[in-house]
Parts: sequence; structure tokens; C-alpha cells
Amino acid sequence: MEQLLIFIFQWISVNKKSFFINNTLMKFLRSYNNTIFFICCLILIVGCSKKIKAPIKIISKNKTILTDDTILRVGAEQLDLYLPILKNKNIALVVNHTSLINSTHLADTLLKLNIVIKKIFSPEHGFRGEADAGETVKNSVDIKTNLPLISLYGKNKKPSQEQLNDIDIIIFDMQDVGARFYTYSSTMHYVMETCAEQKKKVIILDRPNPNGEYIDGPVLDLKYKSFVGLNPIPIIHGLTLGEMALMINGEGWLKDNVKCDLEIIKIKNYKHHQKYILPIRPSPNLPNQQSIKLYPSLCLFEGTVISVGRGTDFPFQVLGGVDSTYGNFTFTPQSNAGNKAPLNKNTKCFGLDFRNEVNTIFTLKFLIEFYQKCIDKPKFFNKYFDTLAGTDSLRKQIIEGLTEQQIKTTWQANLEKYKILRKKYLLYGE
Repeated sequence: MEQLLIFIFQWISVNKKSFFINNTLMKFLRSYNNTIFFICCLILIVGCSKKIKAPIKIISKNKTILTDDTILRVGAEQLDLYLPILKNKNIALVVNHTSLINSTHLADTLLKLNIVIKKIFSPEHGFRGEADAGETVKNSVDIKTNLPLISLYGKNKKPSQEQLNDIDIIIFDMQDVGARFYTYSSTMHYVMETCAEQKKKVIILDRPNPNGEYIDGPVLDLKYKSFVGLNPIPIIHGLTLGEMALMINGEGWLKDNVKCDLEIIKIKNYKHHQKYILPIRPSPNLPNQQSIKLYPSLCLFEGTVISVGRGTDFPFQVLGGVDSTYGNFTFTPQSNAGNKAPLNKNTKCFGLDFRNEVNTIFTLKFLIEFYQKCIDKPKFFNKYFDTLAGTDSLRKQIIEGLTEQQIKTTWQANLEKYKILRKKYLLYGE
């Protein structure tokens, strides 16, 4: 009876606009005991069912008719699939600012449903997604919920046994962008590892991959294993985090080949080839869809002397260096909310503007072009480049003067092996 009550409450909450239930009425219903609330819910459902025919139809902006069978719903929205598992359990969340159900944070939603949340673990950029890339995130307390916030970025990248002693289940819910060096997947890896060691369950609330329609880039050489690349996958891996979790578990990539008690709450009505525009920026320097699509190509420049536009209003949509040889477009990086000390701060940079670029598929074209234009070539690459690339081969190939096609040909054998491996873990088709 209680599980049915929870389901009815959430169903009405999610669809309350359809049923013309205002906030005052919802608060009134919540204030009474379960029996009265249950009866009220039944009355509302019966009354509203006369006005609304199933399946519910919505006319989108492009006049396409959407139904319950076509609307994409991320894992977090499907509370009926995981609320029963959380009942009478102590829960920890691994979440950030992207962990939303519509416009409400997952933590707030679960607390309102009387789920016992003991603590929140936060990744790179912090719980609110405001810290700089690479900035140490400190432990604190969330002002709104009064829950302890434990950082998983800095010295403590993996939850400790002590931190999980009072936890039964960890829920992981964050928006990834589909590039190997985006660190949310590494946070997931270490969370799974600790939970496997401590016999704790992990529930992944899956979300779409906005770069999930293709695969490209060198497969990571484990000699270059780091927090920006823990597993032997290509730069553009073509997986959701749920699928990646299955791969990590299935391939024995956790330390000592431990296996995590893992459950994936799948995305409803999603396929990898679908275009998916993120409703919120996933991190401070990926402000829009253009930056997210360009990120796999431009992030490699973080291992060079070239700025990717950090410290501007258009990060990961431009490239520029201090020499005018790089191009006619100019910008000047400055300290801002997401970039306190950007590369080439307060110095005019010359380069290219990609804000209106249509072809955003992964490319080495601009990396090769900027290297060739560099006046002081020995200083073009820094030590971080091989870590980002996951190999030292790419840097050497560019220095040797190989073309993009020649370089990509050297990846193909490993990419084909990876594609075969990937098929074992796909949840949303090719």
C-alpha cells in the first residue's frame, strides 16, 4: 500500500500541470496522514481521467505530436523504478547541479519523499558546479538541505570505507558529455570500486550522451592511465555512463577485479543517434551545445600553449595563441567566475572562432594546423598532452608531420576491437 501511495504521489507530482493541481493543494494533501492522502489521490485520478485521454499527447514546437511512448525520460525521472529499492535504506548521493528532475534537484525530490539521505558526494566543479577545472573542492555542508558534502575531487577521489559505513545504497546521477577525459566517469569508476569492496549497492540514474552518435580517437594506453582516463577506451567512446558502468564491471576494470552490485535505471525512449540538447551546462566552461560538441576536439589543446577560450564568454568555441600567425580572430582571456587564472590571462590571443561552425565532429585538423603555425614548436606541447591523448603516439605523429588521415589510420585496429567490445554493453542500440 505504501509503495502504491509513493507511486501515485510522484505520478501526480510529475504530471501536476496536466491535472491542474496547484502547489497549495499539494501541500494540503501532504500535511495529512497516508490514508487520507491515498483517498484524495484516488479521487483526483478518477476526476482527472475524465478530462484527459490516454496516451497523453503533446504538440512540440516543430508541430510533432509526442506521446508517452516517444517522450525521452532520463533515469532520475522514473522514480517508480527505484523508489521501492530505497525504502528503509540509508542513501548517499553522488550528484552535482545537473542532477535534476525537471527543475528540481534529485536530493530535494528524494527528501520530500522521506528517503533517508545521509550525505552527498560531489565531483570536479563541486555540488553546485561552480568550481574551476582542476580546482580542489573542499568538504562542506549544503546550506539548503544541511547535508554533509564530501568532495571526490582533490586528494580524496575515492570514497573511503569510513565514509560508507552508514550507507546501504549509493545513487549516481550526473550528466556526462561523452569524452574520455571528462572526469565524471572517473568519479563513477572509483565510487563503483569502493562499493564493490564494501559490498554496497550502486544505482546509476542514466542520462543521454550528447556526443553518443559516433566513436573516434586513440584508445587509451594504460601507461597513461590517470583521472582524465582510467580505462582503455577511445576519446569519444559512444557510451552513456550507465553503459560505461556495465563495461567497467563486466570487463573487470575495477581494482583486483572486484564486481559492483550495480543497477542501471535506463533512459526511456532514447537511442544513441538521437540529438540531445542538454537542459543545463554540465560544467562551468561548457556553456552551450556548441561547446559540448566541440569539446572532444578542442580539449586536447589544454596540453598545448593554445587557449581554448577559458576566461571568455565562449570557452571551447575558440582557439588562440599569443602570436598573430594563428589567425585574424582575437580575444583576451580574463579572470571570471569559472576561470580565475585562465591561460594567457589579460593577453590578446589570435586564432579561430568556431561559434558558427557546423561540422563539430572530432577532428585533428586544427591541432595539426596550429602546431605547424607555431613559431617555437618545441614549446607547443606540454607534459599534460600525452595524458589527455592517452598515448604519446599522437604527439609524435603530429611532430613527424603526418596528416589527419594517416594518424587516424593507425587507430583503426584498436577502434574496431573496442566497437566489438562496446556492443556487449549497449542499452540503446547502435
